[in-house]
Amino acid sequence: MLSLYRVFKRCMGTNEIRNFLKNSAVGFDKVLQKVNIIEAEKGICVAELLIEEEHTNPMRGLHGGLMATIVDSLTSYALFTHEKVQGIPSVSVDLNMTYTKSVGIGEVIQIKAETIKAGYTLGFAECTITNKTSGEVLAKGTHTKYIFRADR
Repeated sequence: MLSLYRVFKRCMGTNEIRNFLKNSAVGFDKVLQKVNIIEAEKGICVAELLIEEEHTNPMRGLHGGLMATIVDSLTSYALFTHEKVQGIPSVSVDLNMTYTKSVGIGEVIQIKAETIKAGYTLGFAECTITNKTSGEVLAKGTHTKYIFRADR
């Protein structure tokens, strides 16, 4: 499996993140293989996902845990592409989710993650997941990450 740190240290952008997701055949990141990255540059990450049965809970709605994973990962990608971070490894300090609505199999969700602030040791990002057809907000998340600076 490609190391995410190697991917971002080399070059940070849309194609590198797409390749990372496609090559994540092992480990937890495998759940994101069907996420279609549209853009990942300059502190923003935009993606889409067609909801299939594997993405649903027992009530056949989009699983909340998958939405939290999407927020965790896409806000991380957004932060990695921010000019003040540029591929420096980071770990989660806080992840907060608010769920407002669900979608079912066959629907497409849009995800937009954005870096709010990239400081020296902490990065802050937020993410909105919407129904592509209706535009309704399905979930919002905020993510705080500790940034590992070499001189610390």
